[in-house]
Amino acid sequence: MSEKKNGIDKGLIRDLADILNDTDLTEIEVEQDDLRIRVSRASAMQYVQAPIAAAAPVAAAAPVAAAPVAAPVAAADNKNAVTAPMVGTAYLSPAPGAKAFIEVGATVKEGQTLLIIEAMKTMNQIPAPRSGKVTEILVNDAQPVEYGQPLVIVE
Repeated sequence: MSEKKNGIDKGLIRDLADILNDTDLTEIEVEQDDLRIRVSRASAMQYVQAPIAAAAPVAAAAPVAAAPVAAPVAAADNKNAVTAPMVGTAYLSPAPGAKAFIEVGATVKEGQTLLIIEAMKTMNQIPAPRSGKVTEILVNDAQPVEYGQPLVIVE
């Protein structure tokens, strides 16, 4: 029987954490009635209980510490930045342990795959919008990305 304290099902949280470990996912979230539980490797565990039809965004229970990346503000202003077309998880190689699609200093051709963004269990190849040289890679492997976030600088 799972332990419950103040409406928190600790057994469910443990089961979700086990699913993360078994599947190598970085994050999992479940909703039921007015309960939402999100377990993430990046931020350990978060518990948020709010009405699903809430108008305001749900605030995280704990701050998320992200891995440092090269000057995101300057990169956002760079006209040569290739941005994320969707929210998801960025992968720099086609499979774990495989060689990365690109590296800093590499020359890419228009349409060449720069990286993959996984969104809703679908792997989406992100192509180079133009030919050029990769001067910066602004994301780490398996890093969550937001829509419009700069990923790579191709000059």
